[in-house]
Amino acid sequence: MKHNRLVAAALAVLFALGLSAGAALAADKPAPSGKINLNTASAEQLTAVPGIGDKLASRIVEYRQKNGAFKNVQELMNVKGVGEKSFGKLEPFLTTGGDAKAAATR
Repeated sequence: MKHNRLVAAALAVLFALGLSAGAALAADKPAPSGKINLNTASAEQLTAVPGIGDKLASRIVEYRQKNGAFKNVQELMNVKGVGEKSFGKLEPFLTTGGDAKAAATR
């Protein structure tokens, strides 16, 4: 009898963990369908990119206002909080508008 209760309790815990993991996955935002332009996107639009939260989005917009338009996506690494590792995850979702043209002419 004790064994059945123990098994039931263990299953209940595993079920609860499974539900919480599912909720966490559902909370992840989907990747944007197209590239987000660093030079024209609002802070809110930038948060659609996985890995860009409210604070980083605000810093990106602030950097753009102080320094002018991004010349290329790599310039994003000049923004506080964006290192090589995080840049590698962000780069596929971002453009400066001129990136595609430059790549097409090569």
